[in-house]
Amino acid sequence: MTSRISRRRFLGSSAIVAAGSFGPIHLVLGKTGVSRPMTRTLGRTGLEVTTLGLGGQASLQWTPEGVDPEPIIAKALDLGVNYFDTSNVYGASQVHFGDVFRRLNLVPGLPGYDEKKRRSIHVASKTMLRLARGSHPEVRGHSQGPAGSTAVDDLRRTLSQVFGDGQGNYSDEAYLDLFLIHNLNTLAEVDAIYEGLESPDPKAERIGALAALRDWRDGTNLTGLNPKEERRIRHIGFSSHSSSPVMIECLQRDEYGLIDAMLVAINANDRLYQSHQYNAIPVAAAKGVGIIAMKVFADGAMYTKPATWSRTPADVVRAVGAPQLPSRPLVQYSLTTPGIATAIIGIGHIDRDSAHCQLEQNLSAAQVRPESLAAGDRTGIEQLASKAKEGRTNYFQAEIQPLGAPREVAGARTPADGRQQVELTWQTAYAADHPITHYEIHRDATPLGRVAHQPQTTKQPFRFQDGTPGQAAHRYQIVTVDATGRTAPSEPLVV
Repeated sequence: MTSRISRRRFLGSSAIVAAGSFGPIHLVLGKTGVSRPMTRTLGRTGLEVTTLGLGGQASLQWTPEGVDPEPIIAKALDLGVNYFDTSNVYGASQVHFGDVFRRLNLVPGLPGYDEKKRRSIHVASKTMLRLARGSHPEVRGHSQGPAGSTAVDDLRRTLSQVFGDGQGNYSDEAYLDLFLIHNLNTLAEVDAIYEGLESPDPKAERIGALAALRDWRDGTNLTGLNPKEERRIRHIGFSSHSSSPVMIECLQRDEYGLIDAMLVAINANDRLYQSHQYNAIPVAAAKGVGIIAMKVFADGAMYTKPATWSRTPADVVRAVGAPQLPSRPLVQYSLTTPGIATAIIGIGHIDRDSAHCQLEQNLSAAQVRPESLAAGDRTGIEQLASKAKEGRTNYFQAEIQPLGAPREVAGARTPADGRQQVELTWQTAYAADHPITHYEIHRDATPLGRVAHQPQTTKQPFRFQDGTPGQAAHRYQIVTVDATGRTAPSEPLVV
């Protein structure tokens, strides 16, 4: 188990690591024409992040023979990239970051620590464990830590590997800018991470990850899982590849403003699947959550890699785009999706020749403003991307569904000013491949009114009041309407 130690003890335990457990880092310098990378504000975190972030997979996780992953990290720093992403399930990725950070004086507690430089970068890691204590019958987790690890154990492991000695220790000054609960897929997983958040109980048999991570963010010990009241996280977030409904549920349940960031799969084939850009992303943006794009190249499936999860170094794509599908427009598509602040991209290969250097080419492509592409430009990029594997690239994303009807439609009669009034309520519908614009209300098959669609950021429902129903019962329907005019009616409701 990892532990916090004093600066003096940390220096001693780190001496061997700092002295000779890794060789020199060879910076591979190249020209991109980017003298100062663009930045955007990552939602309510207030962090100014470069539009390209370095992802912790590709050669940092599945390192091909003959590739040294550490110069990739060092070169990203040299080029001015300031957002770095890794995870407790990315093999040796965290270790590689730690090795580079120790060499470049970014690890608190070591001689020469450059606090100003450390504060100029933003480092995120993740846990795939949903609980900080106990187990859940419908939830499975994954960690590369010891058997029985919890979300807090993963946090400590990250602190040690990235900003510590890699042996289980870290200094009093170590912290992460962002720690995310990774790859939420089911509503049961959302239930699990929220367990115990409203009424933390140190004696509870089961405590969700969010309750414990809040303690580690705030320096409190409400759960009993932060006995030294350490403050090691600046911001908390989550990630998801597959399901917009799951992401929306996670966002809506956050009544405490605890979730500051969302990492989401978004690329030019998004609309061929259950679209995140028209479902979860607008909800996150409306809540002020910082949104980070991932899977820009569908984990390489836009190119030579099979459309399956990466498993070996052979899955790492090391070329820069392809003649039939250049990489630049794919990067720009993700970064011009409304709400996106930065895109993390794993790097398979860097090169002295900038034309063959994935990192330099991606950084150059990322110098784009949110409004830079017109709707027609984005459609053109979608058409290009749809030719890759006939659009079957996003193996990680739920299949497209038809435009959804309003959910949980209910109605009630109430007296108002001496007469009857009917109030209708419903939960958000889910969009297909175009955004929802509004809901039409029909009474006895006749249009009665409409309500504009807005991202539903809480569980508070949409509402419509019919002030002239009379005494007789009526048959109501709520109809979802999208930007193409397609409709999806609810089941009739007699009120």
